[in-house]
Formats: sequence, structure tokens, C-alpha cells
Amino acid sequence: MAKRRYEYAPAGTLPGLLQRGRGLGALMAAEDPTAAADLVYGCIRWDWRWDTQVDHRALYLARLLRGLELPRGPVVEVLAGDEDACMRATGVLELLALGGSAEARDALRDYVREGEHWVDVLESVADAWPAAWWDDLADTARARLQEGMEDPRPWALPWSSWGLARQAAERPAQEWDPLGDAASPDLLELLADPGEPNARKVGALNLLARREAEPGLVGLVPSLGTEDGRYALPLLRRAVEKLGALAVPAARDWAASGTPWLAQLGHDVLARHGEEQDIPVLLAELEQDWVGRTWCGPMYSARGLARFGPRAAEAASLLRRFWLWTPHSYERPAYLEALAAIGSAGMAEVYTECLWDCEADARLLAVRHAPDRPHVRERLACLRDDPMEEPEVRQAARVRLEGTAGARVDG
Repeated sequence: MAKRRYEYAPAGTLPGLLQRGRGLGALMAAEDPTAAADLVYGCIRWDWRWDTQVDHRALYLARLLRGLELPRGPVVEVLAGDEDACMRATGVLELLALGGSAEARDALRDYVREGEHWVDVLESVADAWPAAWWDDLADTARARLQEGMEDPRPWALPWSSWGLARQAAERPAQEWDPLGDAASPDLLELLADPGEPNARKVGALNLLARREAEPGLVGLVPSLGTEDGRYALPLLRRAVEKLGALAVPAARDWAASGTPWLAQLGHDVLARHGEEQDIPVLLAELEQDWVGRTWCGPMYSARGLARFGPRAAEAASLLRRFWLWTPHSYERPAYLEALAAIGSAGMAEVYTECLWDCEADARLLAVRHAPDRPHVRERLACLRDDPMEEPEVRQAARVRLEGTAGARVDG
């Protein structure tokens, strides 16, 4: 997760759109590049991502810099910040280099020679760039390793190519798992014993999660929380997932319980396997998430509602609010899919905007479903030909354009 959470601007404003990585932000910025410049740089200087592990911004910001023809200098300056800031700038600059910016490429190569976080930067560009762009830095890396205490990952590029990193420490031999040969009924008996330590129960859940569904687990689930009552035991969720629809009747009771972790587990089961009668429960969960501004997790309720198609049309307003407002861009494609599945109005415009979205999954959906209009075809061609774009999106754009061209010829 991000170390700091900033106060987001309203979702309908240009700052709020750019902070969220929304496609509409990129379109609005193109109308007034001068006014947008400081906002774009600000999204690189400060990390607006809700979850730094999965929310994507580098390509979105690189495209803004390129499309608005903004100077790269302020981004290069961010390299001199702390490690997090340095890597944000690196992600943007390495994409700009792939897009043809010699200035961006030279800036990162210079940083490897002199910068503080050079090991992380070198590993990042080696993973993203052709070998010819970094292979000649081997002597620089060798000298810098001798000067400092850096400890690169020996399996990662470029170290695995150069043979410069220290050997990885040998892993300790795995201890034999005393539960490994236990039959499932014995594992259930262990889980039901209040005197068994949680460590052994977690081991039993690990084994059950790797086997065929065990219906006897259902009745034990409410007792398998941590001692403080705040969380499910590790691996319980995975073991319950094996049960599939078998857990639905009990999940309805779990969802109505006053125990937060158990209620959440119940909602998750109903989202994946529930029936039409469970739509009100999923709607209520989504409503509660909106009231509480809970940005991590509503995607599961959205996907659950999407399974019911137009029968869940009552969720349209909530889903659209989440799609518009969530700062957790990783979840936005799930709301897009759900809106489409339930038959929400205005999807042509939503899909068109998503051709500029920061999330590859959202762009991929948009490439496949945006209406056939001249400006859409123009954007598809840009995505197809952009060396910074994800390969899957480029290929989908190519297929879509070929199909559109064929349809026009046939027509």
C-alpha cells in the first residue's frame, strides 16, 4: 500500500481525474497543456496511487508527457528524491525511452552511473529495455558494486546476464510436514479441537486448500478466526474457495453475522456462487462500501452482481459511482465489466473514455467494445502502434482494426 494517502480532488475536476488515472483526465489535459503541466508533474512527484503494488500510472503519465509535449527535465529531477520517488520517475522515463525519447534514456543511464538508488533503476530498465541499451553498463556496475554495500538480486537482469551478483544464499532444507499424510477427516478433527494451536490449524487448512472440496469444513468456518477475533486464519479463504457452491447456504448466515471477517467471507462466497435471492445482500454490501468510502474490495461485489446481468440493474447507480470516484484504479475494470453486464446506459461513451485509462485491463475492454467511430479508430491505431503499450492491448487493437476494416469493405 502507499505510505501516504493524499486528499483526492473531486472526481469531476481535472486534478481529480489525473490523480485517478481516468481517461477523461487525459482528454481534458490535451485541451489545455499549459494548465495541465503542473498537475501532471505533481502526479509524479507525489504518489496518488491507492495501492502502489497494483494501481498503474507510469504509462498514463508517460503518454501525458509525450502527448502534451512537456519537458522531461522536471521528471528527471524527481530521480534525486527518495527511493519511492526515484522509482516512480524511472517507470515513466523508461517508457518514454521506449517511445523514442533519447533524453529519457540518457537520463536513466546517467543515473545508473551516479545515482543513489542505481541498483533498483538498473534492474528496472534491464527488465524493460532491449539489452543493447544497458549491456555496456557492466563495467560501471562492477565498479559501483565494489565501492558500496549493494546486494543485487542474483537471479534478476542484468546480474544474471553479467554474473556480477553474489551467489544467492542456500535455502534451508524444508522440514517434513507432519500433517502431510493426514487424511482429510483427521484434518477436520484437528480444526475442530479448540486446544490445537493455530499454527497447526493453518497447516491443516493449507492441505485442505490443495485437495478436493471437503464439505465438513463448512460447519467449522466460524470457529477459525484469530485469537483476537479480528481476522480469519491464514489460508481459510483459500480452503473455502474450494467448496464453491457448497458453502452458499452457510455463507448467507456468515454474511449476516456480527463478526467482520466472517461476514466478509460470506459476502465473497455469495459474490462468486450466490443465487438471484442473494442480490439484495450484495447490493447492501456495495452500498455500505460506498458510505464508508471503502475502496479496496467492492470489485468482488461488482463481479458478483455482474453474474446476474440485467436482473441486477438496480446496482447501476452504485457501480457508476464507484467507477467515477474510486482512487483504486485496479478495481475500475471490474466496475466497467459489471456496468456492461447489467446493461447500463451510456456504455459507448464509457468505453470510449477508457481507451485513455491508466489500467491496461480497462483499455483492453475498451479496445474490444468501444463504438466504431472515426476518433475511436484513430485511438485504436495509436494503441496498436505505440511501443510503450502493453503487448496484449496492442494485439487487440490490431485485431479490432483489421475486423473493422474488413466490415467496411464488406459493407
